[in-house]
Amino acid sequence: MTTTSTETPSGPILPSKGAADENFPVGSFLIAKELRPHVAAYYDFARAIDDIADDENAPNETKIASLLEMDAALATGENQDNPALAKAHKLRKSMLETDVSLDHGRDLIVAFIQDCEKNRYRTWAELIGYCMNSASPVGRFLLELHGEDRAHFRQSDALCNALQVINHLQDCKKDFQQLDRSYLPGIWLSAAGVKPEDVTQDKASSGLRAVMDQCLAATRNLLDEASELPHLFFSRRLAMETAVIINIAYRLVDELEKRDPVAERVELTKPQLIACTVRGAWSGLWR
Repeated sequence: MTTTSTETPSGPILPSKGAADENFPVGSFLIAKELRPHVAAYYDFARAIDDIADDENAPNETKIASLLEMDAALATGENQDNPALAKAHKLRKSMLETDVSLDHGRDLIVAFIQDCEKNRYRTWAELIGYCMNSASPVGRFLLELHGEDRAHFRQSDALCNALQVINHLQDCKKDFQQLDRSYLPGIWLSAAGVKPEDVTQDKASSGLRAVMDQCLAATRNLLDEASELPHLFFSRRLAMETAVIINIAYRLVDELEKRDPVAERVELTKPQLIACTVRGAWSGLWR
């Protein structure tokens, strides 16, 4: 795994995922060259606050305090001399330059504070409520950065929320073992006669598999809602990027339906990713 280093406001340097480790393209060649630095600033900020929230060694109070420092730096630009807040200051500068709402960064912080305070979700609607802060701001940021119509936030939210659930299913075992988090709806687990900790087994039970399939069916519905998005954009480049992401998401849902994310981390192979990229870029080009 590629690693970089991210410094949190309250102290240690933590290992971080890089853009190359993500399921979906981050600031790829499909994005206009002049916009890529702004996408990178947003991604770096999101990665930094995610690392704070996921620090296994820090108490929740410390993590929340660090996240609030990042929020204050983004919202007001305070503490310019604190290098630990550099990514928040950089994003603030980028957003002010491009007239993109600061809310799309601050809402992420709301989600990561929630991760420190809440580790179970009772219903699908409750989970989607979390995704509206943890995932939807990413799409809204990209739409505003490209000057697209805010009326398309609905479809963008559907796509981003689907991507978040896919990631939760991929990481269900790791999230529970390392962070005691379960994003599987509790009422679905109870109805199937299983518990959140069942994801730590060697393979998924039939009940747990049924809950995952419910999540995947609901995720496929979100992707169906989002599938019209590339046809709505003025930006051909953003349409191509979005079509690629939608293709990758559908293929990951297919793989998660066939394979067991408890027994293995379900990912796409390089040939599968290339095929999704070519097919998505072509369809976005001729939308």
